[in-house]
Amino acid sequence: MPERVLPPPLAGVTVVEISHSVAAAYAGRLLATLGAETVMVEPPDGSPLRREPPFLPPANAASALFAFLGSGKQSVVCDLATASGRAALANLLATADVFIHDIPVAQRATLQLDEDSLRHRYPNLIDVSVLPFGAHGPKADWQGEEINLIHASGEGFLLPNGLSVELFPDRPPLKVHGHFASYQGGVVAALGALSALMSRDHVGAESVDVSVHDAMLAVGAFALQRFGDGSLEHRSTRSFKYGGVLECADGYVELLTLEDRQWRGLVELMGQPRWALDPALSDSLERSRRGEEINTDIRAWARQQCVGDVVARAQALGVPMAKYNSPAEVLAGKHENARELFQQVDVPGAGRLPILAAPFHLDGAPLALKAGPPQLGEHQQLLKETRRHERPAAVMGAS
Repeated sequence: MPERVLPPPLAGVTVVEISHSVAAAYAGRLLATLGAETVMVEPPDGSPLRREPPFLPPANAASALFAFLGSGKQSVVCDLATASGRAALANLLATADVFIHDIPVAQRATLQLDEDSLRHRYPNLIDVSVLPFGAHGPKADWQGEEINLIHASGEGFLLPNGLSVELFPDRPPLKVHGHFASYQGGVVAALGALSALMSRDHVGAESVDVSVHDAMLAVGAFALQRFGDGSLEHRSTRSFKYGGVLECADGYVELLTLEDRQWRGLVELMGQPRWALDPALSDSLERSRRGEEINTDIRAWARQQCVGDVVARAQALGVPMAKYNSPAEVLAGKHENARELFQQVDVPGAGRLPILAAPFHLDGAPLALKAGPPQLGEHQQLLKETRRHERPAAVMGAS
């Protein structure tokens, strides 16, 4: 694995984060992993994310969710209900490049953290607001939990689908496990911050308004597009015409063959069965029309296969197929370890644990976490330091 030669792209960038939600915290986490100094401003009792389950052994002292979202960040405590706390935050913002927050719209003016106040007081500060339905419009004051955002975006209406809905046709709509919508919002917020950083020298500091709902809507863009021709997708019909999740003798795989060459590879993988050699199936439209029939045969074949063997043979033939791994298998995976996706960090209360650094590489090398999640107020000295602000070379484009 090549070592990183260049500094991380956001070296020298300072991010101040106030996050109660996964979306805002994940945006800060992405920027921290890209090299920014990300300072979490927490209330005296700590971020509510520190109290989110599941909790890590041995004594349930640490939130697994916070361990991931907080890694690479610093923590200071500011009680924004007090004048001294608001003054401490103001000092941080005066030397920051980006402010990521999910403060409710109704509370912002009182704290002088509304868009107009921020622009007047900190003209070089990029303000990134991350709320369930955005900070503008008729739903700006609406609250929304993960389940609300999944269903408000229409995604919940489409789940489960494919093999799951066939196996359990009577089950109601489901929420995607975990914080799927919130992570989509966090990615959009991080990209908005990066775009604003890149253009700041040309157009000045900008405000970025992120709606997690809008970000989640984009995930189901194809389903929304089909409204135009009068089609309404449903979880019982939303699936690949053939392929999708397949049960094997010792686990599950996912198969997707969109191209003719992939179909030909699948036929070879299956040993060229007579039904698959029907000349009519060389036409992708005919395969779509006969998808249910094809899937019956594919599934019967798959149940006789062992996952490791069939996936290796499929990938050698250019057939898009992959195994559904358990968490332990992901941590032990050759691919994941070759790419150094996980790094060992210290998690207070839980010891040294592997944490996902970033799901991507830059310059052909993995990004590094600076540290594990901070203890509450661990970097309180930042509030006492006289901080000078110099525009970072990475943002200014200097060599």
